[in-house]
Amino acid sequence: MTRTLSALRLLVAAIAWTAGCAAAQDVTVFAAASLTNVFEQAAKLYRDQGGGPVKYSFAASSTLAKQIERGAGADVFASADEEWMDYLAQRNLIETATRASRLSNTLVLITPLGERKTVDIRPGFDLAGMIGGGRLATGDPAHVPVGRYAEQALTKLGVWKAVAPKLARTDNVRAALLLVERGEAPFGIVYGTDAAASGKVQIAGTFPADTHEPVSYPIAIVAKHDRPEVRRFLEFLGGPEAQRVYRSSGFSFK
Repeated sequence: MTRTLSALRLLVAAIAWTAGCAAAQDVTVFAAASLTNVFEQAAKLYRDQGGGPVKYSFAASSTLAKQIERGAGADVFASADEEWMDYLAQRNLIETATRASRLSNTLVLITPLGERKTVDIRPGFDLAGMIGGGRLATGDPAHVPVGRYAEQALTKLGVWKAVAPKLARTDNVRAALLLVERGEAPFGIVYGTDAAASGKVQIAGTFPADTHEPVSYPIAIVAKHDRPEVRRFLEFLGGPEAQRVYRSSGFSFK
């Protein structure tokens, strides 16, 4: 009986040790909502090649940065703009040497599929008139990167003051996309990759690159989380397999 109990204790200890090792190999990534599709594809490729499990939390960059600031267990942070990565860097919450900005995107005006609208995006264009009594869906410019890019572009084009009262301010870019997909907003401003992935919206026009800051995606390891498995996955995200996923989805990679 004593030997049996000892054997059981050893077995339980071995199972617990194995589970602990497996958990230690998990990589938790906090990423901007617009990276959902490509990062999920990248994680699958990584697992298929023998990499460990990857867990994601997708949301607005601001929301994720604030969660990391409050101590959320993220290993890697991927932002949709430089500002929220700077926010963490200024608080010594990222491993600065691992920070890189190699992904970029476009900013587009979308309508529900079937509207067949083409908009000439130029200084003074009457977007407010086109919206009419509806709403323009985009991220809240106060804290969501896509909304900030939208405000910059519309300000540069001289139409922000007329359009601002018509904004449907969402918590992230995918929420803005959903409003247009459902026909609840006649127009939206999202990233080109979100529009391409939807199948339920169409691009009415692309904002000139010089009307807003570059849509840049910095990525870095969170402070004190620079473990070997985290470093391996970060390197994979910059490797050739992941690059093919980015480019096939419409992202630019440098």
